[in-house]
Amino acid sequence: MKFSFPFLKCFSSSTDTLEGTQIPYGGQISQSFTVNNYNDLKVATHGFKASNKIGEGGFGSVYKGLLKDGIFVAVKVLSVELESMRGEREFVSEIAALSDIKHENLVKLRGCCVDGARRLLVYDYMENNSLAQTFLGGEQNRSKFTWTLRKDISRGIAKGLSYLHEEVSPHVVHRDIKASNILLDENFTPKIADFGLARLFSENISHISTRVAGTLGYLSPEYAISGHLTRKSDVYSFGVVLLEIVSGSPVVAFDITRGEHFLVNKAWEMYNADQLLELVDPVLDREILNDEAVRFLKVGLLCVQEKASLRPKMSMVIKMLSSDGGIIVEEMKITQPGIIADLVDVKIGGKHSSHSFFSKASTSMSPGSPFQIGKRRKSNS
Repeated sequence: MKFSFPFLKCFSSSTDTLEGTQIPYGGQISQSFTVNNYNDLKVATHGFKASNKIGEGGFGSVYKGLLKDGIFVAVKVLSVELESMRGEREFVSEIAALSDIKHENLVKLRGCCVDGARRLLVYDYMENNSLAQTFLGGEQNRSKFTWTLRKDISRGIAKGLSYLHEEVSPHVVHRDIKASNILLDENFTPKIADFGLARLFSENISHISTRVAGTLGYLSPEYAISGHLTRKSDVYSFGVVLLEIVSGSPVVAFDITRGEHFLVNKAWEMYNADQLLELVDPVLDREILNDEAVRFLKVGLLCVQEKASLRPKMSMVIKMLSSDGGIIVEEMKITQPGIIADLVDVKIGGKHSSHSFFSKASTSMSPGSPFQIGKRRKSNS
C-alpha cells in the first residue's frame, strides 16, 4: 500500500525513502490531518522548554504548546532509533490509527510534522491529565472521583474501544490500554490515547501474530505467550483498568506477607470467597453502591478470563455496564483469569526472553501522558 500524497507531504524531507513503504498491519492513511511546520511548533512550545514538558513515554516527550490561533495543544516529540526504526513505526501507527477517525472517547490527532530526523505529533491538550496521575495518585485524589464519575469514565472507555473494534474499518487494536493511556478532558470525559503500538485489522482478519508489546499487568496471557493478537487482547486490558477504577488499587501491589501480587488475582480470590464488595474503593460508600459496584467488578473479571473466546466483545461490555445490565452479568459464568507476572513468559520474535518492547506496571503510580483539551485563549479585548 502506498501512502497517499497528502500524507507524503508530512515527510517532505524524506519522501524518497518512504514512498511505497507498506504499513505492516494494513490500513488507509487519511488526508484529514494538518501538516505542521516545525518552527511553528518550536515557537508554540517555547523551544520545547523543560517547563513546558508535561509528559514522557516510551517513545518520546510531550510538551504543552500554544498555536498561533490560540489553541492549546500537546506536542509529542518522538525519539527515532535508526537501527530498529523504533519511533518511526510508532509515528506511522498513530497517524494510521487516528487520522481519519473521530469519537468522543478518543484523543484527537490534530496534525504531524517531519523535519529531517524529527517526528512530531500534535494532539488536543487534556486539562485533567491521565487516569493514572489524576485518579490513582493517592486516597486524596480518589476521593474526588465519585461513583457516578467512575461509572461515566468506565463506560466512556468501553465506548471508545467498541468504536475501534467494531465500528471503524479497518478495525483498530490498541495493544496498550492502561490507566496512563486514558486521558481526561476538562469535564473528565475519558479519551483513549497513545496509539503508537496500534495495529489495524481488515474485515477478513481475526488475528495477527506480532512481536509482543504493552505493559505487564495489562497484557493478555495468550498474546504475551504466543504473540497472537486479537481484539480480545484489548478487552483483557480494559478489564484490568475497570478493576482499577472500582477498587482504587494499583495493578501490582506489594505487602510483606504476600510480596508482589496482581489486582486480577486479588479480585478472583475475593470473588471466590464471595467478598467482592470488600474490593470496592474504601473512599466510596460500599453499602450504598453494593450491587452496582460488585457488578462492575464482575464485568472486569469477565474481561480478564484466561480463555480469550469467553471474554465479551466491547459492545456487550457496554450493555453490561448500563443501568439495566445486571441481568446479563448474572447469567454469565466467570471463569479463572489469566495473568502474566514474569518477563520470561513473554514471547519475543519466536523466543521467550526477559527483554521486550513493553513496560512493567509499577507498584507506584507514575505520570501518564498528559495531553490536554484544545481550548481557545480568551481575548483581552
